[in-house]
Amino acid sequence: MAVPPQLRALLLAVNALLRKRRYHAALAMLKGFRNGAVYGVKIRAPHALVMTFLFRSGSLQEKLWAILQATYTHSWNLACFVFAYKGLCALQSHVQGETYQVHSFLAAFIGALLVFKDNNNINSQINMYLLSRLLFALCRLGVEKGYIPEPRWDPFPLLTGIVWGLVLWLFEYHQHTLQPSLQSSMTYLYQDSDVWHDISDFLLYNKSLPSK
Repeated sequence: MAVPPQLRALLLAVNALLRKRRYHAALAMLKGFRNGAVYGVKIRAPHALVMTFLFRSGSLQEKLWAILQATYTHSWNLACFVFAYKGLCALQSHVQGETYQVHSFLAAFIGALLVFKDNNNINSQINMYLLSRLLFALCRLGVEKGYIPEPRWDPFPLLTGIVWGLVLWLFEYHQHTLQPSLQSSMTYLYQDSDVWHDISDFLLYNKSLPSK
């Protein structure tokens, strides 16, 4: 099918604009917004779908609305953050005439205060996801720079024991301090497995089906 001349001319003009270096920073912000929105949907939608149908009560309509709401919030916040981060980095480089490492920190710090400041489930999960990876990365960087002595043995088994020991202690005795979705998961694993009445809720179901 032939492309209309007007559309062909428009595509050529758009592609020519996209190749201009003078607009690169602004266009990178727009593509960052696009990538943030797409990635947010890819990450949140499957997670929300599984967690909602596993642990959330309510009608099908309520569950679907919760999934859409969580996906939208994650996608919108991530898109806005990427847009703000790239814009602030470009602004600092333009003002100072050069790019410095501190620009990344300052841009992300300000962007996070603008976008992720609300203490809700979505932002909390994102922060916890980042925090765990941040601690690992800082430890590796500390070893690379010589600030932390390189271990003579693999510390991973000890770390694993400490993490699981602490999280189960918190769950058993200070459960309210844990994040709600983690509480739900651990309740299913460690408390629901203590209760059954017959073969139906011992093997087939987690809990007895309500009698009609």
